[in-house]
Amino acid sequence: MSVTDAKTLPKDFDAKNAQRALALARETIQIEADALLALKSRLSDEPDDNFAKAMMLLLHCSGRVVVSGIGKSGHIARKIAATLASTGTPALFVHAAEALHGDLGMITENDAVIAISYSGEAAEFVSIIPIIKRMGAKLIAITGNDASRLAQLADIHLNVHVDKEACPLNLAPTASTTATLALGDALAVALLDARGFREEDFARSHPGGALGRRLLTHVRDVMRSGAAIPSVKPDVMLPTALLEITRKGMAMTAVVDDEGRAVGIFTDGDLRRLIEKAQDFGKLKMADVMHANPRTVSPDQLAVEAVELMEHFRINQLLVADGDGKLVGALHIHDLTHAKVI
Repeated sequence: MSVTDAKTLPKDFDAKNAQRALALARETIQIEADALLALKSRLSDEPDDNFAKAMMLLLHCSGRVVVSGIGKSGHIARKIAATLASTGTPALFVHAAEALHGDLGMITENDAVIAISYSGEAAEFVSIIPIIKRMGAKLIAITGNDASRLAQLADIHLNVHVDKEACPLNLAPTASTTATLALGDALAVALLDARGFREEDFARSHPGGALGRRLLTHVRDVMRSGAAIPSVKPDVMLPTALLEITRKGMAMTAVVDDEGRAVGIFTDGDLRRLIEKAQDFGKLKMADVMHANPRTVSPDQLAVEAVELMEHFRINQLLVADGDGKLVGALHIHDLTHAKVI
């Protein structure tokens, strides 16, 4: 046990205390789960439901969605703004306290403001909301109190009331922040669906992530091209082709005709199978041993499609051909791994 642990834990911390901790953990999760189910039950199927109104207001907002909060609600607001922005709804976070000292200038009349305060009485909001309303921006309030000043001033109010917090003292925001975060996610998902937001759109806002690499990387971005492509003609003798395979390091060679069209492929696997037949290699031409009509992929296809093709046919190499069938590149499974497409 570290010095820090010794200072933090009571001296009599034992199995009994551990059991109590586990019981509190389960109770916390149950309280928050109950809060989410209660929130779900408050959403009706009617088109005039406040959630539906809020979603439509945000969908038709010609500016940005400004999400604001303070304290724990501020942390939740920041996450909701990030989720909206990454799923097709232009959004930003403005700290309610900083808005009082200049950041209010970040809000325009074309924006929609989502103000988050569980009590609905945060002094910072009481000060800035009248100004936001006067400038013409629409206001959606997320509070736990229908009768609060923030709820009364809002164009649309979304109620995230919880019967109790998971905190044993019923003080620290726990169930209420969970409910607020879930409601923000629900708005983001509803907007995502209404906008027809797709995986490709998500990838564009996450170019550095794994999904971005998978959906934004094309075959031409990772294929070997030019002199790096192993290729021989059909009348080339097998020993010469083996030298080409060795030089280019792709464990295969493409076979091309006089017009540069890919007419065949010969791999290390083909060579091993050929050895089992114990033929005289010196007399064999590539036309005799190649796989004719090889599988190819277009340079404009997504790299992930090449991966799917390789996995489906259990192959490690793939030729890249243009619309006329001419060889323009070659892919090895290692190229896709190196590019982190796999």
